[in-house]
Amino acid sequence: MIENLIINALPNHLKPFIIDQDYSRYSPQNQAVWRYVMRQNIHYLGKTAHCSYLDGLKKTGISIDHIPDMEEMNRILKKIGWAAVTVDGFIPPAAFMEFQKHKVLVIAADIRSVNQVEYTPAPDIIHEAAGHAPIIADPEYAAYLQHFGEIGSKAFSSKKDYGLYKIIRHLSILKADPLTPAGKIREAEAYLEDVSNNMGTPSEMALIRNLHWWTVEYGLIGNLKNPKIYGAGLLSSIGESKSVLQDEVIKLPYTVDAMNYDFDITKPQPRLFVTPDFKHLNTVLDEFSGRMALRTGGIEGMMKAIESENTATVVYSSGLQVSGTFSNILVNEGAAIYLNTTGPTALNYKDKMLEGHSKDHHADGFGSPVGKIKGSLKPTRFLNDRDLDRLGIKIGNKSKFRFESGITVEGTLHHKTRKNGTLLIMTFSECIVKYKDKTLFHPGWGLYDLTVGENIISVFSGPADAEGFGLQYLPPEEKTHVVKYDDKTLALNRLYARVREIRDDGKNMDGLLPVFNSLKEGNNEDWLLPVEILEIIRYNKINGGLGKRIITHLEKLKKENPHLKNLIENGISLA
Repeated sequence: MIENLIINALPNHLKPFIIDQDYSRYSPQNQAVWRYVMRQNIHYLGKTAHCSYLDGLKKTGISIDHIPDMEEMNRILKKIGWAAVTVDGFIPPAAFMEFQKHKVLVIAADIRSVNQVEYTPAPDIIHEAAGHAPIIADPEYAAYLQHFGEIGSKAFSSKKDYGLYKIIRHLSILKADPLTPAGKIREAEAYLEDVSNNMGTPSEMALIRNLHWWTVEYGLIGNLKNPKIYGAGLLSSIGESKSVLQDEVIKLPYTVDAMNYDFDITKPQPRLFVTPDFKHLNTVLDEFSGRMALRTGGIEGMMKAIESENTATVVYSSGLQVSGTFSNILVNEGAAIYLNTTGPTALNYKDKMLEGHSKDHHADGFGSPVGKIKGSLKPTRFLNDRDLDRLGIKIGNKSKFRFESGITVEGTLHHKTRKNGTLLIMTFSECIVKYKDKTLFHPGWGLYDLTVGENIISVFSGPADAEGFGLQYLPPEEKTHVVKYDDKTLALNRLYARVREIRDDGKNMDGLLPVFNSLKEGNNEDWLLPVEILEIIRYNKINGGLGKRIITHLEKLKKENPHLKNLIENGISLA
């Protein structure tokens, strides 16, 4: 684990996603891929990216010449109040959002292969370190990113959402592995399409994930006719960063309606959204969050909690928070009047579990009214001891009272729980709770904790106090594929290492010719190593026929492999 205050302060349930970077896994060819992409990006994006990108590169000091390690990344990000950790490919959206909430970038430890230089179907270190990190050096954008994490981490997912995530992760793993048979990829793509077409009504997480994609990953900024790039997916994709500014890619003004546009993470995007400035991003996010259960609460919010079939939190108007798996609500005249959970439940206030109200205390579920006690002009949460006495509710006395909804409570008040003068819980012994002819609580079930609040003001995904609740995330079962190099690839990497050594030392330039000859003798179709050699020759103004031989070789590769045309021409141009 990296010694970093931000990382060390992460909640325990996020830490299982963090893996060691294992810098030794990066081959000399991987380093060349990083270098090629970074040089191309700086050359091209200097004209097409938002000014904060190049400024951010300077501020963060990310190297063009080598893949950054996590220690280096965290020294860089510390300057702007952020941190970074490495993870294994895609992680669940809720966890991703929560890392972002804590100002931590999650960086896929892998790097794209040489045959996916222009576009990678899976997250990699180029995407995160070269795409995200420079832009968050802009304070306004960094604030948006963290705010998005705070909102997104509380969005409700459906059961189908997690299934879809696993399918997308599986497909990205297959596509990122150059040895995956084409038939296997086609089969996974067909399955993804079938599942995607049968998701039903999109959840909050599905909608906010769309907003994240069209801003943080694939956002454009400025005006529709001449936008600039700021999305990390574009900043780290040479091919797409050039194609997206063409007229063929539709440009739309960024509004909250972008939540309705789905995306395919494994393909280039046919349309993009343009925000006028970074401030507008928060305006749209706030408009969206205003529609979430987090802000609206009520019956609709409660139904989202029930449909999620997962841990959620309901917030009463008193500030009391009930965290558990919600199973049922009673409704009267359009308002929730009683709620139930199934299984372990915790009671909290201001995101901290209340003493004596842990999951163990409420291990078999929980139920309590919502609403106002009949006969009092004050909201129940504001009743003081004298007010309660007038209603016949006094510690040690048996009392019977009715809620305006018709729910009746009869029992002996055992004790009260208040915070900052606000009544949160009244605990009764020998208690019976009824609604019409239905018994909601029986004296044989033990003490009854009646939670206080006239209405439900907020509902969100997950527990209020994750640590107190003991929330746990399990990292994905399917791991990204570890590349196993054959003898030919190992020999090629030794040539890459030799060229890198010559460039770094500035000595033994005569060693470039044997490297090139060895490359050709191996009948290797690698194009990047000749480009690296050509760059050294031209930079050091080395005369002779080697440069011409390399150009001839690259032209031949271009004719035999048309898909390499842009990569080779861009490489020659920069060399």
